[in-house]
Amino acid sequence: MSEPSQEKDIEAPTSLGIYDRPSRAVVTEVEIIALILSVIWLVVSVVFLVLPGTPQGGGFIVTFLAVFLPVAMIWVAATAMRASRVMREESERLQTAIDAIRHAYVTQQQRAASTYEPAVGKKLDEIAETAKKTETAVATFSSGRHEPTRVNAPKTQPDNQTMLELGTPAEEIAPPLTTEVFIRALNFPETQDDAQGFDALRMALKDRKASLLVQASQDILTLLSQEGIYMDDLRPDMARPEVWRQFAQGARGRSVAALGGIRDRSSLALTAARMKQDPIFRDAAHHFLRRFDRMISDFEPEASDADLSALGETRTARAFMLLGRVAGTFD
Repeated sequence: MSEPSQEKDIEAPTSLGIYDRPSRAVVTEVEIIALILSVIWLVVSVVFLVLPGTPQGGGFIVTFLAVFLPVAMIWVAATAMRASRVMREESERLQTAIDAIRHAYVTQQQRAASTYEPAVGKKLDEIAETAKKTETAVATFSSGRHEPTRVNAPKTQPDNQTMLELGTPAEEIAPPLTTEVFIRALNFPETQDDAQGFDALRMALKDRKASLLVQASQDILTLLSQEGIYMDDLRPDMARPEVWRQFAQGARGRSVAALGGIRDRSSLALTAARMKQDPIFRDAAHHFLRRFDRMISDFEPEASDADLSALGETRTARAFMLLGRVAGTFD
C-alpha cells in the first residue's frame, strides 16, 4: 500500500489587517491614574475627615459623601475618557478601512479603463486598415496600367458599362451602398461572429460619405463605453418617422423633442459631466453630431418610413439621441 501523501494545511487569513479588531489592554494609563487619584483622596480623607473624630448621625452621611463622591467622580471621568479614546480609535480604524476600499476601487477602475478595449473596436480598426490598404492597391494598380493609344480605332464600350479613367478612386469603383446595408453598418456587428454585420461595415467603410459617419460613431461609442455607457442598455422612446423627416429638413428645438427619447438619468448625467470636463470627448461628440446631421439630410429624401424607423433603432442613432439631448439640440 502506498503511503498517503502528506499535505500541509494552509490557513487562509480570515480578514484583512485593517478590519481586525485591535487588542486592547484591560488596564490602561487612564485607569492607573484614576486608581492613584482615588487612593490619594482616600488617604487625605481618612487623615483629615475620619481620624479627627467619629462622625455621628447626619455628620456620618456628609463625611461618607465627602470621602466617596469625589472617588466616584474620578472613575466616571476615567470611564468617559476611555470610551472617548475607544471611539476615536474605532473612527480612525473605520476611516482607514474606507480609504483602503476607495483606493482599491479606484485602482481597479483605472486598470479596467487602461486595459479595456472593446472587441468591436479592435475589429473595426482592422477593417479600416484593410480597407485603406485595398484602396491604395486598387489606385496604384489603376494608375500603373497604360494601354497604347489608338488614333484610328476609338475604344467603344457596351451601353451597360461605364468608362473609367486611369487613377479612378476606389470608392467610385465600388458598387453603390444600399439603404439596408448602410443601416446595418450603423448598428455595428452584434457579436464577433456576426458575418453580415462585418460585411456591411466593410462595405460602408469603402463608401466615402458613409465611412466618415461610421468612424465618428465608432469613436464616440468607444469613449462612451469608458464611462460604462453602452447603447444596448438604453431603451429610448422611439420617435415617429415624420419627426425624423422634420429634423432632416432643418427643424430644431421642441418640434423634434421626441428624438431625445433617452430617459436614463445615469447615462445623461455621466455624459453631461464628461462633455464639460473632457475637451477630447466634447470635440468627438460635436463632430459626430455634425456628421449625423449631414447624413440624415441626405438620407431622408430617398428613405421610406420603414427605413427611418430602422435607422432610429441602430446604436449610432441611440448615441445621437443621447448626445443631442445633452447638447441641447432638442430644447
